[in-house]
Amino acid sequence: MSTGIRSMINQLTSNPKKLFLIDGLGAFLTAFFLLEILARFQEYFGMPITIIYFLSAAACIYMMYSICCYLFVFSDWHPYLKAITIANIIYCCVTITLVIYFFQNLTMLGLIYFLIEIIVIISLILLELTVLSKKI
Repeated sequence: MSTGIRSMINQLTSNPKKLFLIDGLGAFLTAFFLLEILARFQEYFGMPITIIYFLSAAACIYMMYSICCYLFVFSDWHPYLKAITIANIIYCCVTITLVIYFFQNLTMLGLIYFLIEIIVIISLILLELTVLSKKI
């Protein structure tokens, strides 16, 4: 593991509230891209509009949860971080399943968008799992 990544993990372990903020901002960006770009230009991405709205609703819920945790959780943050990590895993699995199911409908742009989103979410999940595994 590189020194930069190790340093970031150490910072997030000592101040896990930042991880909730990162998660919340990431969920905001997901909801924004889904609603403002994919929904408006659905024909260029190929994912059905109802699925885009479903994924954006989930992202909004995750955003509210993470921001509330950032603002209101001051101690014993493990169960809250575990909950959003599990939620992120579920979101990622659902997204992968939807990409497979609607593969024939998706354009190259749609495939690229969802591949990037999946990679970013998996990276976040791995970071959250690493922080959860650290003992303080």
